[in-house]
Amino acid sequence: MAVDVIMPQMGESIFEGTITKWLKKPGDKIDRDEPLFEISTDKVDAEIPSPSAGVLKEIKVTEGQTVPIQTIVAVIDADGSAKPAPAAPAKAAEASKAAQAPAAQVPPATAPTPPPSAPAPAAAKQAAAPPKPAPSLEPGNSELPSMEPSTGPGSRVRSSPLVRRMAREHQIDLSQVPGTGAGGRVSKRDIVSAIESGGAATGPRPAAPPPAAGGAPASAVLEIAVPRERIYFGHYEVQPMSVMRQKIAEHMVLSKRTSPHVYSVEEVDLSGIAVLRNKMKEKFEEEAGTKLTFMPFFIRSAVEGLRAFPTVNASVDGTNVVLHRECNIGVAVALDWGLIVPVIKNAEEKNFLGLARAMNDLAVRARAKKLKPEEVAESTFSITNPGVFGGLFGLPVINQPNVAILGIGAIEKRPVVIDDAIAIRSMAYLTLSYDHRVVDGAVAHQFMGKVKHTLENWTESIL
Repeated sequence: MAVDVIMPQMGESIFEGTITKWLKKPGDKIDRDEPLFEISTDKVDAEIPSPSAGVLKEIKVTEGQTVPIQTIVAVIDADGSAKPAPAAPAKAAEASKAAQAPAAQVPPATAPTPPPSAPAPAAAKQAAAPPKPAPSLEPGNSELPSMEPSTGPGSRVRSSPLVRRMAREHQIDLSQVPGTGAGGRVSKRDIVSAIESGGAATGPRPAAPPPAAGGAPASAVLEIAVPRERIYFGHYEVQPMSVMRQKIAEHMVLSKRTSPHVYSVEEVDLSGIAVLRNKMKEKFEEEAGTKLTFMPFFIRSAVEGLRAFPTVNASVDGTNVVLHRECNIGVAVALDWGLIVPVIKNAEEKNFLGLARAMNDLAVRARAKKLKPEEVAESTFSITNPGVFGGLFGLPVINQPNVAILGIGAIEKRPVVIDDAIAIRSMAYLTLSYDHRVVDGAVAHQFMGKVKHTLENWTESIL
């Protein structure tokens, strides 16, 4: 009996997934619930278990392909007797690889070869406009489909908020832009192409917006705005971005374009907490069953600051400020292949032990690709810890739609002046990146003062 393996829906807002790795090949035996393949979505990377025991008969979607949810990606022979079908025809596989991965060849000096992700020149598009392709979802496109009015005359157009905003900024009529996404939706790639070609405009085009941080043009998140001959020279190797890296790039550039970032720095004396941790870490691990790290101290202190200054625990919706009653703390976890921000929901309701267990559990499952989409969503404030890698302090980018993120620097012993005497203390720099649309410097420093006071005057029991 043949059993279809489908691309699962990893959360309500997920409409597509990219297969990053097959853990089995055609002909392999597999048990029910044994990991079959790995996927990457806009929210989370995960291993997908097999829906049935048997033999993997056929792989229909190759590694690197992005397909809509409910797409059949493989077939399992539950009887285990059928001969496996090839993963994909050789020519089709070669074409797929050629379309998705750049060749590591030195392009001619007079005409550098652009990477595959770069949009085609406008002249080429106008000279030979191809027929509207069949609905598909491109890798790296994290927009959510929705039914919204276009920015100009015409019928309602399937597009995302990002696409509609870009259309408004460049006075593009979305009803005139061919959509290549699922169900004919207009994707970011489609609107970028329309902007570059100058077509489908509803009026005079405004002046080009300034480049985003890092040199990326505002209309194209991942494109580098420098002449290509300055990129492809000498000896080099081309490595395509992973799906997760593309998502991170898109989100970070969008955040810098969305929020006017301002930064405040505080120096905190963590000597008391360092002594407490060294004294209690063995007992804590023995009784609580989890390691005692510094992170729960910072989370608890951040929660106290958010409760005292709710403007920092907010989001922006147009001209409205959304003040969140829950403190959902997103904590950045570094992975070998990127970065992910699992969320501790309702952190204000948890004691120290609860925060420690929640944080360690999320970090372990993040590295094992076991997180659920809802566990990386709905954060109201974020914390990142570059200090664990030795960084003195950093200026992190705000994790949208939050309005602030706390950066933790390295904890190290430094000479400080206490009561007109020089003493050695365990010190760390804390950095708050905040959205100046809603958070002013006075509020930011009051928030940091609350965090500092909580850390330096720790009274809560940890067990």
